[in-house]
Amino acid sequence: MNSSLVGNQSGRPFCLLAISYLETINFCLLEVVIIVFLMVLIISGNIIVIFVFHCAPLLNHHTTSYFIQTMAYADLLVGVSCLVPSLSLLHYPIVLSESLVCQIFGYVVSVLKSVSMASLACISIDRYIAITKPLTYNTLVTPWRLRICILVIWLYSCLVFLPSFHWGKPGYHGDVFQWCANSWNTDPYFTLFIVVMLYAPAAFIVCFTYFNIFRICQQHTKEINERRVRFSSQDGEAGEAQPCPDKRYAMVLFRITSVFYILWLPYIIYFLLESSNVYSNRVASFLTTWLAISNSFCNCVIYSLSNSVFQKGLKRLSGAICASCARQRVAKDSSTSRSKRSSNGCHV
Repeated sequence: MNSSLVGNQSGRPFCLLAISYLETINFCLLEVVIIVFLMVLIISGNIIVIFVFHCAPLLNHHTTSYFIQTMAYADLLVGVSCLVPSLSLLHYPIVLSESLVCQIFGYVVSVLKSVSMASLACISIDRYIAITKPLTYNTLVTPWRLRICILVIWLYSCLVFLPSFHWGKPGYHGDVFQWCANSWNTDPYFTLFIVVMLYAPAAFIVCFTYFNIFRICQQHTKEINERRVRFSSQDGEAGEAQPCPDKRYAMVLFRITSVFYILWLPYIIYFLLESSNVYSNRVASFLTTWLAISNSFCNCVIYSLSNSVFQKGLKRLSGAICASCARQRVAKDSSTSRSKRSSNGCHV
């Protein structure tokens, strides 16, 4: 690690963004604001997604809902884990040593984001099977196989990053802990191991499957339109072009995947540069890390804006909450009016 990451000895709190320190307070203001803001967005957004999936049975008709819910739970845990660095920046007393807390936090966040990355790859495989083998899809993709696949994703993610406790830093994760910044170095061989075992296979699977999905959908759309034009010309009616029915849902998942890799690309690039001792900077470390972690909230936004069934489930959930609040308000008003009448009767 270069000297820019070494903590100062002036007694000031260790702040990655030096502009955030104020003499009037004894903690890193800007870092705390960014982390707490993201933590609130991630936790609230993913709780809404989880509740909507439980309240909208139509969403569970798609097998991809298993992986979407897995991502939502993983992203929710990412938001909860963000509480650890925020408490550290606020100088809240921690029972465990800083080195152990730093390693555990880095490992947990790495595992959770690995689950999201692997889930996106599995979603693309699921859609590829649905389009290439529609007749045998229900026999190939069954609920118990999906549950086994999700279990394998969690186990694999835990095992891939387990060597980080002895081999090296799995990712810099903003280095909000001073021990992480000064003493826990990235190892180029461990970085290569993660790229080969996780990043590269996931990216290859996503690119391969979605490229073929859109190619097949384009071919199906062309064939369907040609048939409609042929039959409509025989009947003397004009046929309208019809898109591939699977393409719209694939586009929703493709947007989620694209945003994931766009937000994580700066993180991966910096991770590779830092591990190879080419470039290291505390501001770039912090910003690229929390830009990547913000993806845990972006998944909620994209899915809620793109999926019509999810929007209906969200409206149903909000309607149920509003109705419950209205009933409580009416019950409270009626109880208040009864108490007023009884008190008036006592004074008469």
